[in-house]
Amino acid sequence: MNDFTLMKVIGKGSYGKVLLVRKNDSEELLAMKMLRKDYLAKRKQEEHTRTERNILERVKHPFIIQLKYAFQNATKLYFVLEYCPGGELFFHLSRASRFDETRAKFYAACMVLAIEHLHSLDIIYRDLKPENVLVDQSGYAKITDFGLSKENICDNKSTFSFCGTPEYLAPEIINKVGHGKAVDWWSLGALIYEMLTGLPPFYTRDREKLFNSIKFMDVTIPAYFSENAKSIVQAFFIKEPNDRLGSGVRGADDIKDHPWFADINWEALFTKSLEPPFIPTIAGDMDVSNFENEFVRMPAVDSARGDAPVNPSSLTYAGFSYVPDQETMSIEEQGEIGMEIEPDNS
Repeated sequence: MNDFTLMKVIGKGSYGKVLLVRKNDSEELLAMKMLRKDYLAKRKQEEHTRTERNILERVKHPFIIQLKYAFQNATKLYFVLEYCPGGELFFHLSRASRFDETRAKFYAACMVLAIEHLHSLDIIYRDLKPENVLVDQSGYAKITDFGLSKENICDNKSTFSFCGTPEYLAPEIINKVGHGKAVDWWSLGALIYEMLTGLPPFYTRDREKLFNSIKFMDVTIPAYFSENAKSIVQAFFIKEPNDRLGSGVRGADDIKDHPWFADINWEALFTKSLEPPFIPTIAGDMDVSNFENEFVRMPAVDSARGDAPVNPSSLTYAGFSYVPDQETMSIEEQGEIGMEIEPDNS
């Protein structure tokens, strides 16, 4: 922790908070996600957290948030991540009420490439929603928060966990019949729908009614949707996962070839040489106006700063710590400094 100066709180969740920090030696601004171990244990989230850590190390993509460092002490885990000063897509959507199709399509196209990359590594994401999409300073979108992701999934039926955010769940998750990569394409349809309407599809506060609608009803498409927008949303909302857009043998290529995306130059998008339809207003390094006031008003402190280092004999998060290009250290060497340095590459 002594390598960083805590600047502002920019997010808060059930397991901890996210702070804007400055790395002292380079002056680089980064986002530090702090997770309380007792909360993770109480809610049986240790395995999800280890998976998130492993995926963040593996994945390098322009539209996926990048892990810079990871470390721990006796009470907390720390992810140090790339900082996106544009804040959450949810922040901008809530203020705009809804996006026009050009803007929604741009963000959706970023997500297509990100999910395509994850699926090529047999990773399913399972939590695509506006709160988990960040906007960088240039206006491009990046996926963050891999707490519900799962590795080694190569089909549409291999895993049975009931997890995700209710409004974005695919019917096969609710039916508990096994799910896989196709759930991410359902969620992309839900994200597109929400960007264009301001509300998730099938939205209701009644959980039972919501799940019944997802399983049995067709989504209501507003009249202002273009024909191509209506077509792609309906193709993502096919109940049978194997028939859903993106689930064929061509995978994401079928999505890229859909008429709604006809004006997207995919290569230019990947190289970030397109001009985004919206560029966030950022007045300077410390401008946090793209984050919710309820967060930035909180004091930027870490109550665990003085805690003892992690006990090297505790294996719950063995191999959690990460420093890019760090040489592998033996268990004895790790014990000498009180924490693991090299990521677990198993």
